[in-house]
Amino acid sequence: MDIPERKYLRGANLQGVNLQGADLIEANLQGTNLQGANLEEAHLEGANLQEANLIGTNLQGAYLQGAKLEKANLRGANLQEANLQGVNLFYADLTEANLQGANLIDANIEKATLQLAKLHLANFREANLQGANLQGADLYGADLQRANLEGANLYGADLQEAHLEGTKLGGAKLERAYLIEANLEGANLEGAKLGGAKLERAKLERAYLIKANLEGAKLERAYLLKANLKGAKLEKAKLERAYLIEANLEGANLIEANLEGANLEGANLKWTYLIEANLEGANLEGAKFEGAKLKEANLERANLKGANLEGAHGLSLDQLSKVKTLYEAKLDEKLLIPLKEKYPALFGIPD
Repeated sequence: MDIPERKYLRGANLQGVNLQGADLIEANLQGTNLQGANLEEAHLEGANLQEANLIGTNLQGAYLQGAKLEKANLRGANLQEANLQGVNLFYADLTEANLQGANLIDANIEKATLQLAKLHLANFREANLQGANLQGADLYGADLQRANLEGANLYGADLQEAHLEGTKLGGAKLERAYLIEANLEGANLEGAKLGGAKLERAKLERAYLIKANLEGAKLERAYLLKANLKGAKLEKAKLERAYLIEANLEGANLIEANLEGANLEGANLKWTYLIEANLEGANLEGAKFEGAKLKEANLERANLKGANLEGAHGLSLDQLSKVKTLYEAKLDEKLLIPLKEKYPALFGIPD
């Protein structure tokens, strides 16, 4: 269907009309009422849909490349498999909209509302979602590589198996978000709020988590190789068997955190708060503990080969007597001398 007169339909009432497959390329539909209309597979490339009423509209498979949808109302709209590459959705309302499998590469979605939206497997590569509201949204398996989500609200969002490599998430709200097996390699999460988030088996290699809040987060078997967690809040976080090789945890809060069986080889734990932390069976080979607070930390069977414990606070003979090895470890003399006298085997070449 082709719309005559160069498609000037600004402010028109087209509620419930059937425009399936229509040619509306570069049409002026600003403020138009298209509520409940059928625009399946319609051509709307470069169209002006600013402030349009698209509540419940069917735009499945529609072509919207470069379209203008600023402040458009798309609540409950069906945009499944639609092509929205480079579209402008600034301040648009997409609450409960269906964008499963949609192409949103390089789209501007700044400050848009996508609360409870279905975004399963959608492609947001390099899109601008700064300040967007994605609370409770379904982003399972979505591609958000190099997207800008700074300050976005992702509280309780489902990001399982999502691709977030190199994504900007500074200051984002990710409390109680599901990030199980998500790929966050090289992502910027500075100051992000991840309290209670589920990050089991997530990939956070080289991720930037300075001053991020991960209190009570679940990070079992997460990959945090060379991640920067300087000053991060990880109080009571669950990090069992997590991979933190060469991670920077300087000044981080790990009070009562569970690091049982975690691999912290070569990690920077200077001035880290590890009070009452569980490091049972952890690999701490070559880790740096200068200034760290380890009062009542569980070090049973921990591997401290080559670790630097000089200047650490709260360590006791009882704690260190239960470790797996202290071979080539550096200790303050007040601990080193009595330990060598009472437990010489700890300083021998480990099996």
